[in-house]
Amino acid sequence: MLNRAALIVGATSLALTLSAHAKVSSDEAAKLGGELTPVGAVKSGNSDGSIPAWDPWSKRGDLEGEDLTAENFPDTIGKILEEKPKMTISKDNYKQHADKLTEGHKALFELYPDYKMEVYKTHRNVGYPEEVYKTTKQNATTAHLDGCNDCLRDAEFGFPFPIPKNGAEAMWNHRLRWRGETVKRNNDQAIVQQSGSTQITKLIENVKFPYTLLDKGERQAINNKDDIMIYYQSETVAPPRNAGQFLLAWEHVGYRSAWLYNPGLRRVRRAPNVQYDNPYENTDGQQFYDQVDMYNGAMDRYDYKLVGKKEMYIPYNNFSINDPDRSYEGEVLGKEHMNQDLMRYELHRVWVVDATLRDGTSHQFKRRTFYIDEDGWNIVAVDAYDNRDQLWKFQEAANVLSPVLLVAGGVPEMIYDLQSGLYFATAMINEGQPNDFSQAYDDQYFSPQSLKRRTSR
Repeated sequence: MLNRAALIVGATSLALTLSAHAKVSSDEAAKLGGELTPVGAVKSGNSDGSIPAWDPWSKRGDLEGEDLTAENFPDTIGKILEEKPKMTISKDNYKQHADKLTEGHKALFELYPDYKMEVYKTHRNVGYPEEVYKTTKQNATTAHLDGCNDCLRDAEFGFPFPIPKNGAEAMWNHRLRWRGETVKRNNDQAIVQQSGSTQITKLIENVKFPYTLLDKGERQAINNKDDIMIYYQSETVAPPRNAGQFLLAWEHVGYRSAWLYNPGLRRVRRAPNVQYDNPYENTDGQQFYDQVDMYNGAMDRYDYKLVGKKEMYIPYNNFSINDPDRSYEGEVLGKEHMNQDLMRYELHRVWVVDATLRDGTSHQFKRRTFYIDEDGWNIVAVDAYDNRDQLWKFQEAANVLSPVLLVAGGVPEMIYDLQSGLYFATAMINEGQPNDFSQAYDDQYFSPQSLKRRTSR
């Protein structure tokens, strides 16, 4: 279990209920950009220097996409790729580091004798555009939860809660983090069986983020449950038996609207089950809809407790595993887990959030523990428990920062089924095209009518 004694910030002071969700004072907000980074992380390093002070990268590169390689970014990515591990954590010594490991990582050490974590020098290189900093400071004194987890009000563009007072606020920072204005990306997915056999699915995703549009006249501020944060459309292009399937979703503040197109039925239909613990299409039940992007969707089925902040070894600056010269089978995907020779771990401070299923609701996960990077507000790992309180699934995000747009996130993401021995990888990009952040989508592109026209050609 989580070592509560090791928490930097105690549960007593931070495990606040939604009834105590007051906006922070102007004096507290003034810490942003001072002792805190502009998005709320502690700017200084830790006492022994193993975590350095914040030193963000600056923006560079082409919005149309460049592979995240040393060749394209020699002075940043290139230097990181030249580094050697400081130490290796293995089955033989992981208990010596247990206070800095997730429960999921400990389980992987117990399950697989060859599992290891290569630990490197820590880099606090995650930074965001100036508009994120400006609006985050504004949100600190205006954004609030109006009586429920999904009742976000008075937030615009930036992180809504840079100085969170409860777990739901911390989760909202992950959900609304800067990911650009639009993106077209390849999303390759793999189900890896215990035998080592692999099933690859390929998606092309088109996404628009109305909340983070740079044009203030077009962006969607959040004031009620119907406001739309994300427009999303995916097309399955492989394997051939699933090709031509489309998913369209509008991510509202308080709920999701979704539509599916199946080429066999040749019609677009409403899809109310595209949420919570319903299995995502073509994942054989290995990914629930609310596990996409580590966690997404309505937050009404759990109570979220902000336990505190903790120093932990987490995936960071994982450029090796995204090398476009590496193939999935035989290089990136191992038989029982990802190729850990290509994974990189660093010591960082993370926020810890415990989510417990509410009485009167249902979900296949009774509780979850989320680990959120303090610099990027990305969820980097999740321990998920079944209804017997047994650790069932472990999610891990190979965190990377794209200098192209100063976007941080998990590429790829993994879901380990600790009970069956299967694992699922998503958001892989090695064999696809780089993300294209230059796309211009109008809202109509994401309408069901537009989807009908595209699928009827």
